[in-house]
Amino acid sequence: NPSMLHDAMTFLEEGHRGIVRQYDEMNLLELNNDGTYHASGGNGYTEELPPDDFDPAHVHPGDMWASAEAQELAQVSPEMHWEFSMQYESRLLEPFGLNGYGCCEDLTLKMDDVLKISNMRRISISPFADVEKCAEKLGADYIFSWKPKPQHLVGDFSEEMIHDYIRHALDATRGCVVEMVLKDTHTCENHPERFARWVEIARELAEQY
Repeated sequence: NPSMLHDAMTFLEEGHRGIVRQYDEMNLLELNNDGTYHASGGNGYTEELPPDDFDPAHVHPGDMWASAEAQELAQVSPEMHWEFSMQYESRLLEPFGLNGYGCCEDLTLKMDDVLKISNMRRISISPFADVEKCAEKLGADYIFSWKPKPQHLVGDFSEEMIHDYIRHALDATRGCVVEMVLKDTHTCENHPERFARWVEIARELAEQY
């Protein structure tokens, strides 16, 4: 029942807006433009926040990062994603200084709607996304928050495969503002040294670009 779902989303939107308003009125907000984990990966470091009119005695939403995502709608069309989720999320994100969007859902075909969101800055590029198409959309104007495939840490650990995989992504995103967030690593099959080697490979390649 689409109407019922819209009623539910309106209810949730109003509730979340009320929570943020209470936080603001009670002066409970804190800056997160530092090493604070933001969205589905990455840190809040930025020189864009807080704005010039910042009052250190009272942090407001406009001084902060915020984010939203809708992994549950990964398989629906861009039109349905916007209608039943993103339009509500976009209104909730509007008061914030900078925003991020996405997690593990593939946003390749939904990027135009994501970029409609006010103050958008960090977009999650999941392991299922088309890095070439996403790079064309984002360019150097947004953070290309790339989530590489975590399954490369299990099974036959192939350094050559990891090297080629990361190089392909870096070739596709040349000129973009890229961060790599290796996450959802639920097991390394008792080989924790694989994490260190993965990071070494990624750093070696990143220094070439």
